[in-house]
Amino acid sequence: MLRSRPTHYTSRREQWDALLQALGLVTTVDEGDWREYDAGSGRLALGHVVHGHPLDGSTIFGVEVGNLEEFARRTEEAGTQAEIHESPDGTTVRISTEDGFEFFAFPARRASDGTWATSTEADPAVTVVATWVSPFVGLAANDLRNIGARPASEDDESATFTTKNGGILRAIHGADSTHGDLAFEYDGGLEPLLHRLTEAKIEARISEGVLYVANPDAVGGAAPASIVVEPTHQAPAGPNS
Repeated sequence: MLRSRPTHYTSRREQWDALLQALGLVTTVDEGDWREYDAGSGRLALGHVVHGHPLDGSTIFGVEVGNLEEFARRTEEAGTQAEIHESPDGTTVRISTEDGFEFFAFPARRASDGTWATSTEADPAVTVVATWVSPFVGLAANDLRNIGARPASEDDESATFTTKNGGILRAIHGADSTHGDLAFEYDGGLEPLLHRLTEAKIEARISEGVLYVANPDAVGGAAPASIVVEPTHQAPAGPNS
């Protein structure tokens, strides 16, 4: 079991809640300063922080898995360092990659029917994209293969992977190994989605086939001005991992 599940930290939680609902995500966990949202494919965690916190406006690359011990064992066998990590917040797996990047695999929550599916109330056309910036895209791509992600496309500047249980993992070229910006893909016409956002009084526009949504964290901060929603990437056909 593998699913894309980045975490976004913000001091503007209610604005983000309105934006995510307009995009078609639904709230599945609401625990005070911590919320989780299901998309049709993938999941997003939203952590509330005070304004000016170092994490305010940032997105942390991450995944969900079904069995932490088995995931760590398989990842190690494939050639990427993975170890069980205990913290006051619970047990996770810490993945250490060849380019010096680290990210965590979190235990997934099952749906009410006992499966690993995301909520049926979410817009099935929406996919969550977790992004990792690396100066060595090829190395990052190899580590993504080793955690069980399925290659969809790869070149010198980026590598895109799908996951068995939803969401996309993407490595893009950059000067330093770090967490990238939150993004989404949409499997359908962007105009109806634009209309849905504007009806919710959220600023958005379509330019050259991409939907740009005003980022609530961009006000007075260093966050990007827009959240990008691209048309769905068409992955090559192949057997499930």
